[in-house]
Amino acid sequence: MAKKRLTQSEEFEILKLVLDKFLWLGFGVMALGLYKTFTSSFAAGLTWIIVGAVLLILFMVLIVKEFEVIR
Repeated sequence: MAKKRLTQSEEFEILKLVLDKFLWLGFGVMALGLYKTFTSSFAAGLTWIIVGAVLLILFMVLIVKEFEVIR
């Protein structure tokens, strides 16, 4: 049985669905950091915020690497 190939448009739509979940994950971690900053210690909250930012930057690098236009 031959595999069905996705068009570039279909592939991009799937990527947007997956990317949305990763963005929510990064935002959630940063929101947790903000909550921890207000409720417990500033250092613990700042650590969670930095972890969330690193997650978002990592996903950004992966997306740019995946969809880099080769000229």
